[in-house]
Amino acid sequence: MSHKHTHSHPTLSGKNLLISIILNSVITIAQLIGGLISGSLALISDAVHNFSDVVSLIISYGANVLARKKKQTPQHTFGYKRAEIIAALINASSLVIIAVILGFEAVKRFNNPQSINSDLVIWLAILGIAVNGFSVLLLKKDAKSNLNMKTAYLHLLADMLTSVAVLIGGLLMKYYQIYWIDALLTLVISIYLIYMSWGILVTSLKILMLFAPEDIIINDVENEILKIAEVRNIHHVHIWQLNDHDSHFEAHIEFKKDVMLSDFDLVCEKIEEILAKKFHIFHSTLQPEFNRDDSKEIIKQD
Repeated sequence: MSHKHTHSHPTLSGKNLLISIILNSVITIAQLIGGLISGSLALISDAVHNFSDVVSLIISYGANVLARKKKQTPQHTFGYKRAEIIAALINASSLVIIAVILGFEAVKRFNNPQSINSDLVIWLAILGIAVNGFSVLLLKKDAKSNLNMKTAYLHLLADMLTSVAVLIGGLLMKYYQIYWIDALLTLVISIYLIYMSWGILVTSLKILMLFAPEDIIINDVENEILKIAEVRNIHHVHIWQLNDHDSHFEAHIEFKKDVMLSDFDLVCEKIEEILAKKFHIFHSTLQPEFNRDDSKEIIKQD
């Protein structure tokens, strides 16, 4: 059997995430109080959304701390590398659920529009834009290379865009007394949240279900490995993602001849080079075989 992995990923810092948690806690309290005083459902929706973000950011921060530990033990052989994927799933799921609830509330408000203190809505929306905009800038860099950070980043970006929508609604209510716009904005926000979160929800579920990465075609991997002269067959293949960076590969490799262990090791190096350069897979476990009486199907049904 052979197993190797050699690669590196950017180290993420949770400092910016912690700053975002503090800022969003302040804006959540302000918006909730302001929404109750002004009577704005959109502002209350934004506050509830911000509260979910605070919880989500705390989860993301905890997952980031766990993931950076990288401590593996006999009981935790992968360490805490999946913590951030679980956090991403929880965060995306919470956004979808909250969006559905807000959508129902918006439909109810359409039938019963209420007078709203637009001045308070406007100033709190401006505060929300400033705080969330700053938080978005803090996390933008880390969001490019980490699914957990991306969910946190998208939460905050959605908050900022929501605050922009609430600001526009506040201005329309102040100068044109169009109070039904509050319900409309809430409905639009809820639809946007579902659209924004669905992809992350599906991606994190696929990783947890051990699906192969979408950009890797197993038959392509098979064809490349079969180009190696010593290899007769490759079967019982499994490809899965541990997190959004690390993909793993395992397979049975049938040889044309009864090779020595040193020869097998040379073939392993060739396979590992193919996996790394062409498919960005840096973790592989290979089982050698010669004239073994077993199924030769590339995917074995257990």
